[in-house]
Amino acid sequence: MKIVTAETIAGLLSRAAASPRKRINLNLHAELTDPIRRFLNAGIAGTYIRPHCHRIGKWELVSVLQGKLDLVIFTSGGVVKNRVALSSDGASVAEIPGGDWHSVVFHAPAAVVLEVKAGPYEPRLDKEFASWAPLEDDPAAALFVAWLETAAAGERALPART
Repeated sequence: MKIVTAETIAGLLSRAAASPRKRINLNLHAELTDPIRRFLNAGIAGTYIRPHCHRIGKWELVSVLQGKLDLVIFTSGGVVKNRVALSSDGASVAEIPGGDWHSVVFHAPAAVVLEVKAGPYEPRLDKEFASWAPLEDDPAAALFVAWLETAAAGERALPART
């Protein structure tokens, strides 16, 4: 049996804060080949989740266990379609269909999410990253994160540098 405690979450947040990416996950599934993947994802405000989509049929369910975040849904061209606030004390669960371009904005100070996804994990096929969003190590990523923190429906993403 696996149990997620307050200590588990505190430890995960501590590790996320110390991580260069400002986020970390903890797998609850035993193997990457499991048909259903389950994991905690802890993120500190300011972390960059590059917009991406999963294959059709590869849904993703997120449930906020602690803190607040915004789920941002885009068109394939980088226009914000929808922004949904999720929190541990409000609307806390969202299912993202495969094919939907999305990102997450973690609110200060941090949030912890339980993610459930269809498996198995296949790194090359898991997700497609948006060409209109900068790579994580691109200097433009910080500007993109700043835009993403307040981007509203109808706004277009800043073009990625090439």
